[in-house]
Amino acid sequence: MAEQPDPAHQRPAGVDDATVDAVGKIGEAFELLERARGALYEFHQRIGWVDDTLGEGLDQLRAAGHEQLADELSATWLGRNVLPGMWTFEVVEAFDRTYYAVAVEQEREVREALMEGRRHVQEAERKARRRSDGPQDDVS
Repeated sequence: MAEQPDPAHQRPAGVDDATVDAVGKIGEAFELLERARGALYEFHQRIGWVDDTLGEGLDQLRAAGHEQLADELSATWLGRNVLPGMWTFEVVEAFDRTYYAVAVEQEREVREALMEGRRHVQEAERKARRRSDGPQDDVS
């Protein structure tokens, strides 16, 4: 017989399979959003790294006697906006404000309305169904 999920992950009384599956899919979408947000922050940090590295390269060009080329790159590439009028920190902040914050609230509202706020109910039920009596985790 399958074990029951811990109380924090049990489906509320009266909630059907279709609802558990739908809320699970919304939770999956939210997890994908978290990964996308991480990629956006990775982009933000990497562009900063690009700019810092470019600045070092321009200093080296100048030191090597290539001031005109360094000045040209400095005027056209160094510190350039990644989108019209925006550096990456502004892109990240706009994303967080206009998309991410809404998604956080909406995902929470779905869980509150349909699952009494519980997370990962679908996955906890899958764990309870699939867990075997095979080798146990070493907890020592």
